[in-house]
Amino acid sequence: MNMKSNITHLAVPNEDPFFYINNETLDILKKIHQISKKHPVNVLVTGRQGCGKSSLVKQYAAAFNKPLGTFQVGILSEPGQLFGEYVLREGETEYKQFLFPQALQTPNCVIHLEEINRPEHPKALNMLFSILSDDRQVYMDELGLLEVAEGVVFFATLNEGEEFVGTELLDPALRDRFYIILMDYIPNDVEREVLLRKTDITENQADKIIDVVNVLRSNSEFQLEVSTRTSLMIGEMVAAGASLRQAVAASLQTNPEMLESILLALHLGKGYLSEDTFDYLRFTKKMVSEKQQGK
Repeated sequence: MNMKSNITHLAVPNEDPFFYINNETLDILKKIHQISKKHPVNVLVTGRQGCGKSSLVKQYAAAFNKPLGTFQVGILSEPGQLFGEYVLREGETEYKQFLFPQALQTPNCVIHLEEINRPEHPKALNMLFSILSDDRQVYMDELGLLEVAEGVVFFATLNEGEEFVGTELLDPALRDRFYIILMDYIPNDVEREVLLRKTDITENQADKIIDVVNVLRSNSEFQLEVSTRTSLMIGEMVAAGASLRQAVAASLQTNPEMLESILLALHLGKGYLSEDTFDYLRFTKKMVSEKQQGK
C-alpha cells in the first residue's frame, strides 16, 4: 500500500473590518486565546441560524493571526473519514491523507468543525473524542500517532432544534469537553451600521430594511428566523437596484403562500412594499445587453 498526501496550505483568513460582537463575548475569546498558550482548547459556538457563528470562528483566527482549517462534519458517514481515505490508483490501493491531520499538527491552528451535530452517522465522531479530550492524540494504522500541536483551538459550531433537519443532539460526553459561546442576532443599531458598511445602501434604505426585519421577527404567525445574513442579502439586492419588495421576496426562505402573506402584511402595515406588475420577457443575451444600455 502506498501513502499519498492531499495537503493544501493552511492560511490566516482575511479580517472582516466590520464584524461586531458584544464586549462579554470578546472578553471570553481573549481568555480562550490566553488559555490556548498553555494547552489546546475546545469552544462550542451555538445560536440562531445566520447569527454569525462561522464568521466568529474566521474572525477569531484573523484577529489573533492564526491559520484556519474548516471541516464539514455533515459529510462524515464513518469514523476516520476526516483523516483520509483509501483510493484505487492504477490497480494499487493507496491511502490519501486529508487536510485534517496536518491541521491537528500545525501549532496555533484554528480548527473549525462545522455543524458538529449533523454527521451522516453518529459514530463518525468517535475518533474526535480522544482528539478533544485531555489526551489530545489518536493512533491510526495508516498515519501512526497523531498529537495535537501546541496552541491549537477547536471551534465547533451547530444549529439545534426540531426545525434543523438531519441534526442530532450532541453527545453529552462530547459537549462536556467544550467551553460554550452563545450567540444571538446583533442589536438593531449595530445591524443598521453593518448594512451601511457592507452593502452601500442609503441610511433611509437601511432604516426601512431594519423596520421590515423587525416586523418579520416579531410576527409569531410567520414563524420566521430572519438572520443578519438575510438582512445583508436584502441590503445587497437593494444596493443593486432592486425594490424592497423584490429584495424581501428573493431573500426569505419560505413557500409561495407564506411569502404572499408576508408581502401583503408588510404592504398594509408599513406601505413600503408597493405592488409590482409582472411582464414576461425573453431572457437572452440581447435582452440583458439592452437592459444594461438602458434601452
